[in-house]
Amino acid sequence: PHRGIHADRGRVQRRDRQKQARLGQRATGAALRAPDVLGGPVTPIIRLEDIKKVYGEGETTVHALRGASLSILEGEFVAVMGPSGSGKSTLMNVIGCLDQPSSGTYILGGQDVSTLDASELAEIRNQLLGFVFQSFNLLPRTSAVENVELPMVYAGVPAKERRERAIEALGRVGLGNRLDHRPNQLSGGQQQRVAIARAIVNRPRVIVADEPTDALDSRTSLEIMALFQELVASGMTVVLVTHEPDIAAYADRLLIVRDGSIVSDEKQVPVAATEKVEA
Repeated sequence: PHRGIHADRGRVQRRDRQKQARLGQRATGAALRAPDVLGGPVTPIIRLEDIKKVYGEGETTVHALRGASLSILEGEFVAVMGPSGSGKSTLMNVIGCLDQPSSGTYILGGQDVSTLDASELAEIRNQLLGFVFQSFNLLPRTSAVENVELPMVYAGVPAKERRERAIEALGRVGLGNRLDHRPNQLSGGQQQRVAIARAIVNRPRVIVADEPTDALDSRTSLEIMALFQELVASGMTVVLVTHEPDIAAYADRLLIVRDGSIVSDEKQVPVAATEKVEA
């Protein structure tokens, strides 16, 4: 009987140790995913591993990306610079799931998106990504609120919720009093704010911005950068392509791309756009 009791006790102890081990593993995993109090979140939202992109073949082959590797943490504001033809736009297209790499691995939000087909990539874009372009890309005969609703139409969001979320997003970018204005009734800066509201309305984890201030004056550019910094402070990740060093200075990390490779990757202390707007 005593041996049976000891055997049962031994089994219980083994189960307890196994349970503790599993809990320890979970705790370790949680620690890896949890925000680091001193250094911010430690889980990459974007991870590129040896990404190559080749266009054409034979004598017309162009190596747009030559083995780019990169990790971006959730809540980072990353500026990408490089001369024309450097590969920065191709890098942005890969990050934004607008183009597939020829080889390499791209992990976005914990999912390998390197080999997804066009319809799967479209679904990922709608769920995880928001886009802001230089040319605004607003529908000209459609109101601001209807332009912002558009991504939610594709996502199948009910009409009442679409309108509520679009109004909320426009309020967030300071256009709560311009809901029914069409693009031709708005300034360039206001149109870009509508585009940013449209980009954030589906609550993406990453905003990809391609030269978003290129068509704007310096004061309006400053206001747009202050808005991006507010989005980053709220937890969004922003990847911004620019050719302007003064715009890149508002990011907290700067990548330089040249000849299809990331040749520099430096953390930096960002200029506070809000302070300059208020000055």
